Amino acid sequence: MLSYQHVYHAGNAADLHKHIVLAELLSRLTRKPRPISYVETHAGRGVYDLAAPEAIKTGEAARGIDRLAPDAASPYGAALAAFRARHGARAYPGSPALARALLRPEDRIWLMELHPAEHAALAAAMAGGGVAIHRRDGREGVLALAPFKPRRGLVLVDPSYEVKDEYAETAAFCRRLVQKWPEAAILVWYPILPAGRHAELLDGLAALPLRLDETRFREAPERGMTGSGLILINGPHGSEAAFAAAHRLAAPVLSPA
Repeated sequence: MLSYQHVYHAGNAADLHKHIVLAELLSRLTRKPRPISYVETHAGRGVYDLAAPEAIKTGEAARGIDRLAPDAASPYGAALAAFRARHGARAYPGSPALARALLRPEDRIWLMELHPAEHAALAAAMAGGGVAIHRRDGREGVLALAPFKPRRGLVLVDPSYEVKDEYAETAAFCRRLVQKWPEAAILVWYPILPAGRHAELLDGLAALPLRLDETRFREAPERGMTGSGLILINGPHGSEAAFAAAHRLAAPVLSPA
């Protein structure tokens, strides 16, 4: 979907849910000496300015990250502090920048982004060793390149879901990816909307071994997204602690579903 730009939503409550869990999983996966591959289907621009007019217009960061003082001892808190020390107090890391802050030199990053302006910004923000950036449809690109090397890895699947067919397409993509790359953990984010469209995604993944976590926003808007959901397929041992960390660290903005 080429109209979507995440700058309007960066640092919101859904980002906190997703990013804290992602940081916890990456921290767990990098405890062992073997390198890993980190892959994204919808990477965005990587670095966001919460003082930008787009972010101020929606006010979502004000109801999200601005309500938190993340524990600097946590993977998310440590990565955010390191990122802001470099980019400034009103900068916010997208998932690619968050991952880069937590991964090691021997790990590898593959990022897919189709939107031309977002891809250009991503390439500028994430250029460097160990990062491959592709301007292509994320689901198509990941399936074409999988399995990645190193074989241990994590895939973040984070579409905008602005097109309702994306729920079924995401489920089909995950089923195919498990077949092509069974060693990978897959983290899928989805919005909770009044229409309940995510049920199609959950039904499409029901046959796979997965963990599910849903949260509600303490300040839900009158219209639109009221909560955030995550599906973890083939998660590493002990990964349920990642969900618990998100509920603990983001308690001011998230409540159990």
